[in-house]
Amino acid sequence: HVDSRETYERMLRFAERFMPEVKSRIFYYPGERPIFSLYGVEEEIARALLPRVPLRSGGCLVIEQTEALVAIDVNSGTKSATKNLEETGFKTNLEAVQEIVHQIRLRNLGGIIIIDFIDMKQEEHRKRVLEALEQALARDHAHTEIVQFSPLGLVEMTRKRTRDTLARTLLASCPTCRGSGMVKSLETVCHEIFRELVAEARAYPCSALTVQAHPEVIRRMQGEEAAYVAQIERFLKKPIRFEPNPELAIDAFEVMLN
Repeated sequence: HVDSRETYERMLRFAERFMPEVKSRIFYYPGERPIFSLYGVEEEIARALLPRVPLRSGGCLVIEQTEALVAIDVNSGTKSATKNLEETGFKTNLEAVQEIVHQIRLRNLGGIIIIDFIDMKQEEHRKRVLEALEQALARDHAHTEIVQFSPLGLVEMTRKRTRDTLARTLLASCPTCRGSGMVKSLETVCHEIFRELVAEARAYPCSALTVQAHPEVIRRMQGEEAAYVAQIERFLKKPIRFEPNPELAIDAFEVMLN
């Protein structure tokens, strides 16, 4: 379905010329409600970009993409507190197999994929989980290869990359954490500022110093770190002023001499 008349007509002309077999599957949507909203596409895309995927049993998958590989961790839910942990883990793993393959295709994950299933002691259970994984992947258009369970209980597989993953297509690296998913703590930033204040005051003559930093950092400096700020002022024999700047990243600051 296409909600733009102009785009719809262009697609029809393109299909008629290059892909006539799909022309009959192109439809124009004249409704007033946005088509992505009508079919819940935005919500589905948002869920497909989250690392955590819930399972009906109460467990979940945690999917982490790195430059080297994709790691998929299967976690059991509250039902894991039952007496038969082996049977619970086996059933959760079987359920997880279907969702893992669905997420691999949906997110277009490729390269090396490591799956950490819930631990199973029985060889028969491991064998059935692998068989289920192979059967589910048989419908995948991309070439895949599966390795047996490792001594650590991990399943290694490879999937041919056909195009960029959904995350690489729709997301960009965070400019603050530079894609690491971590930023410096407020305490770390404050102590970096303390060292910079001492270095600047010793290197250049001044009568006072001003610190520009994120408001959260300034609040920390004037709250929990206030005693240390006063100690540095006594040591340098110079007052220190603070100016909050919400446009600065949490770990960025500037020390100015007055």
